[in-house]
Amino acid sequence: MMRGEARSFAATRKDRAADIDRWLTDLFRTAATRPYAREEGSGGKGGLPDERGPAAPTGMGGVALVAVGSLGRGELAPGSDLDLVLLHNGREDVARIADRIWYPIWDSGIGLDHSVRTVDEAVKVAREDLKAVLGLIQARHVVGDPELTRSAREAVLVEWRADSRRRLAELRASADKRAETGGELAFLLEPDLRDARGGLRDVQAMQAVAAAWVASAPGPRVREAYELLLDIRHGLHLVTARGTDRLVLQEQDAVAGTLGMLDAEALMRRLAEAGRTISHAFDATWRTVDRLLTGPAPRGRRPLADGVVEHGGEVVLARGVTPRSDPTLVLRAAAAAAEAGLPLAPATVSALAAQSPPLPVPWPPEARGALVALLGAGRAAVPVWEELDQAGVLVKLIPDWERVRHRPQRNPVHRYTVDRHLIETAAGAAAFTREVSRPDLLLISALLHDIGKGWPGDHSTTGEIVARDIGARMGLPQADVEILATVVRHHLLLPETATRRDLDDPVTISRVAEAIGSREVLELLAALAVADGSATGPAAWNSWKASLVSDLVRRVRSVLSGAPPAPAPALSADQAALARHGGGAVRVNGSAVTVVAPDRPGLLWRAAGVLAAHRMAVRAASAASAGSTAVIEFVVVPEYGSPPDPATLEADLRLVLAGRLDIEQRLARRARSMRPSRVPVAPPRVTLLDDASNTASVVEVRAHDRPGLLWRIGRAFGECGLDVRAARVETLGAEAVDVFYVADRTGRPIVDEQQRIQVREHVLAALR
Repeated sequence: MMRGEARSFAATRKDRAADIDRWLTDLFRTAATRPYAREEGSGGKGGLPDERGPAAPTGMGGVALVAVGSLGRGELAPGSDLDLVLLHNGREDVARIADRIWYPIWDSGIGLDHSVRTVDEAVKVAREDLKAVLGLIQARHVVGDPELTRSAREAVLVEWRADSRRRLAELRASADKRAETGGELAFLLEPDLRDARGGLRDVQAMQAVAAAWVASAPGPRVREAYELLLDIRHGLHLVTARGTDRLVLQEQDAVAGTLGMLDAEALMRRLAEAGRTISHAFDATWRTVDRLLTGPAPRGRRPLADGVVEHGGEVVLARGVTPRSDPTLVLRAAAAAAEAGLPLAPATVSALAAQSPPLPVPWPPEARGALVALLGAGRAAVPVWEELDQAGVLVKLIPDWERVRHRPQRNPVHRYTVDRHLIETAAGAAAFTREVSRPDLLLISALLHDIGKGWPGDHSTTGEIVARDIGARMGLPQADVEILATVVRHHLLLPETATRRDLDDPVTISRVAEAIGSREVLELLAALAVADGSATGPAAWNSWKASLVSDLVRRVRSVLSGAPPAPAPALSADQAALARHGGGAVRVNGSAVTVVAPDRPGLLWRAAGVLAAHRMAVRAASAASAGSTAVIEFVVVPEYGSPPDPATLEADLRLVLAGRLDIEQRLARRARSMRPSRVPVAPPRVTLLDDASNTASVVEVRAHDRPGLLWRIGRAFGECGLDVRAARVETLGAEAVDVFYVADRTGRPIVDEQQRIQVREHVLAALR
């Protein structure tokens, strides 16, 4: 299932390990049997003992070379180091033997992690060093006295099993720390194949648990996933010509090619599937460990739903209940597990996957109700949903799920694959079910809002079509199918409008109200915007965006209720207090920077230039006018290090507002000192949006973010004789999406086509 067309490097790794073994064997035999004579550099005649000590033993007894790590497991990738232990029984010449082995390895350029131990020393180190014990558990004899290797392994294993309660807790803590540092392999843009959660180290940890006789060894699906990760790491070493474990963006297409895959998209999808398979098995392993080490759970059976009970801390089917005659049972059991906050028992999941008949189409109401109950459990629904996904149940229930399953989103804004993002969004939407009139449609639309990403074209457009089909399949009434399709079609409307359009422009509000059509749809979209943004990641949702969306919802609700459009908001009390300074005032409060000044051309980009000169990256900005006063709200973060002194920043902003500071020279010095990026980025795009406003021209700029970007764009507008009336600036990961409402010197939008082309080209030139 996961191997598909990918070429396996397993045979190559096996051959390389055999070659290394032969080389090490030759080195060892020479080192252990050849006498140490003066001709080796001690100044004597050939054949005579070294004067530094008595003649050394010249046999291979009492010493053994043992491979641990990737060589010990037979998984040596092209750039892997060698991990070797030289075991001995106290031979006096062991240091010389070690030198004769280690130095040729170093001379070859291969990395080496080595140690020299007696059996007792090896056992003592393993007793306290987790890395050492994990290596020795899977140690492999290469050459020398096999009795030493056997003794060391057996002694280490005996202690590992006897002290399993303490050592497995230590192993679990180490895995948790790795996961906290490395993130989850399945969802990372540039994952660490070894140390991320769901990576190679987690399988090795499961093997160590099995060696303690506490849980079973990883099954065939995990071993298959593990081999795929080894193949990807092998391809990565070939592409980079070094022993790296991090699969960075610029290498992914090339690595895909080494494995016979179409492109990076195919590679990362397979990688996500492998990572989730390993993570799922890893969690199950530790549930087994917890049960065995903490004692059995109470053995009573507590009813949870029809045919579903809790037993031993897991959700199982009641006695005599079989899925064969009840197609709704799988969803009912899943909902019961999520609502109880308990895992489905592995045997129960297997039975449900193998024996459940297909749901009739359309679904019966009880099946739809169970799905809504499952999603309504919130965060507790996520692990249960993952269980169903791993067992292959979801694609049977919702066939279109296959197209988004494990689909990567190669964008730093997104923290999850498409399918995981959908269930995370539904889990987040559960918090808003008391705030909408149709909580069932909120949860289902949250689950399906990005379902169109499995198809070509705009995912909102294709998603509307797919959502109609799925809604009908689930048995929703036609009126509800229409609402579901509308919500999926417009799930980005509120956040994109709020952050990229002037909310004081009546055209903006009227067009949103026309697209939404009803207050019922508006409240669903408002809740979905929060859940979707929060599930996407911190770059996609913050308090600034939340306030803009809330303002937009308020205005659209007013229009849908038949009231006249809400007037433009007056200055807040704080802004009014700042405006009394007359010549302009600034307030810096953490990451929020507010500028209030008499409205005049160039105010926005000059203020942005000061922030750039102070190493402040603009993550979001909004500019608007209230009468003759301009209000600019920035959300900023330092590019590196600590933020600048707020007093100094305020002083420079006031100077530039007063026309007493030439910020261009400062920015020019900064630009000369910066190294150009080595990572290729897409070219910038400048678009003039038609029909977005009746009073200004709306210009959308998409570009790779860099210091001073907003200053460059604004200055280009100024050089074209344009004034920025309003702006919405947003940075999503490394990409800036900025929208400007501009007018010419007469206060009108740009209508001349030649002038529109000139503006576009001028802004593009400023971005290069």
